[in-house]
Order: sequence, then structure tokens, then C-alpha cells
Amino acid sequence: MPEKLKGKQVVIIVAHEFEDIELLYPVLRLSEEGASILVVAVNEGLHTRPYLSDKPVTGRFGHPVPIPVMSEGNRYRMISLKDIRAEQIDGIIFPGGYSPDALRLHKDTLELVRECHRRGKLLAAICHGPWILISAGIMKGKRATGYVAVRDDLVNAGAEYIDKPMVRDGNIVTGRVPDDLPEFCQGIIEALTS
Repeated sequence: MPEKLKGKQVVIIVAHEFEDIELLYPVLRLSEEGASILVVAVNEGLHTRPYLSDKPVTGRFGHPVPIPVMSEGNRYRMISLKDIRAEQIDGIIFPGGYSPDALRLHKDTLELVRECHRRGKLLAAICHGPWILISAGIMKGKRATGYVAVRDDLVNAGAEYIDKPMVRDGNIVTGRVPDDLPEFCQGIIEALTS
């Protein structure tokens, strides 16, 4: 098994209504390359019916975190946002769906993004995920992609929107949609190994 990412720690942050496959595919693909994956569930955002105060953070298609079909500790570990230190990780990934709409308002998430950006750490976002990078104020002068609905937001934030499966600009990797996950993850792997 290849281990291009052995020794790398990658954090994936989600809130309610994340795009399920945009969490699951990177967990599998990057752990396959030897990365240590830390999943953070921020209990914010839209909440699917029925509303339950103790409902775990759940994706649009019903996958909760922790991920019940994968043993925690094998391909990923759960961690709290307050336990993450920018200097101890190699990058952060933001899946799309409706999760980014909540995370772009989450003060601690935005502070972590800004600190990781200052340190040159990988920041990867797919689909609606670039909203978080926009709200963190780091997209001016950057080239990026995302779901077509965030194109105007990227442009208004001073970024150049490029309609490609994956765009890398320095430490920032963006992807368009779930179909583009292979290119998105390849961009992440390249950014973490170059």
C-alpha cells in the first residue's frame, strides 16, 4: 500500500448536513496514503427532521459522525475543535453540503483557518466549502473553484473562479462537486507532498 502521506495529520471539519461522500471519500483516500485523519463534528447548522437535541452531526444523506460503518481509530479518529493546534496539523478539509453555511459563521473555525493560512498549512474545500475560506478573508487574489452557486461569492471576495474539477493556489486546494473528488484528493496529496 502506498504511503505518500505517512506522518501527515489532516483534519476534516463538518457541521450538520455536510455532503456525505465529501467526508467519506477523503477519509478513505487519504488514509490509504498513510495520513492520520482527525474528524471534527461541530454541532451547528441546519438540523434534519426530527429535531433531537442530542442528535449527532449528520450528513445530508444520513451518515452521522462518528462514522458507524468505519471503526474509529482505524482510518480516522474523532477530535474536538478546541483540541486542534495549527502547529500540530498539516491541513484542514471542508466538505460541502449545507455544513459550510454554519461553519462560515463559527468563530473558532474561522480563527483556525486564519492561523493555518498564516502558517502555510493546507486548506482544502470542495463544493460549498469555499464559503468558509471566503468568510475567513483569505481568498482575495486567489484562483479557486467550487460549486457554481459559490462562483459569485468567490469573485466578490476577490478570487478568480476557474471552472475545473480542482484548482490549487499555493496552500489552498478547491474542488467543484462530488464527481471531482478524485482530482480534489489528488490535489491535496500533491499539496501535502510538495
